[in-house]
Amino acid sequence: VQLVESGGGLVQAGGSLKLSCTVSGFDSDDYAVGWFRQAPGKEYEGVACIRFTDGNTFYANSAKGRFTISTYNAGNSGHLEKNNLKPEDTGSYLCAPVIGSQVFGDQFRPLSAISYKFWGQGTQVAVSS
Repeated sequence: VQLVESGGGLVQAGGSLKLSCTVSGFDSDDYAVGWFRQAPGKEYEGVACIRFTDGNTFYANSAKGRFTISTYNAGNSGHLEKNNLKPEDTGSYLCAPVIGSQVFGDQFRPLSAISYKFWGQGTQVAVSS
C-alpha cells in the first residue's frame, strides 16, 4: 500500500490550505481514508475520515464546520480542505487507509489510529498567530 500526501505549508491564522492524499497498491472496493494530525511530542489525533464506498464522512469536533474531506479521481485520491485555520491546527498531517469490509464493522473507529495499519509520510502544516 502506498500513500502520498501533499499540500502542507505555512499559513496565517484564519487562512486556508488544501491537503491531498493519493492511495494505491491494493484492490478493494471497500475502503476508507482518514486524516490524522500529529503535533510535536503528541499522539496521532484523528481529524476526518471518508469511506470511499458510500461517501460517508466523519469529523472530529475540532474540525466540524472548518474542514471538508472529499474524494476525486475515481476515488483513489482525496482532499482535506481546511478553512479558518488556527495555531492549534499546526502539526504533521498524515493520511491512512482502512481496507476491506471492516470499514462497515462495529469495531471500525474512523477517527482512532488503532483502526489503521498503513501510514503516509505526512505533510507539514504550520499556522502562525
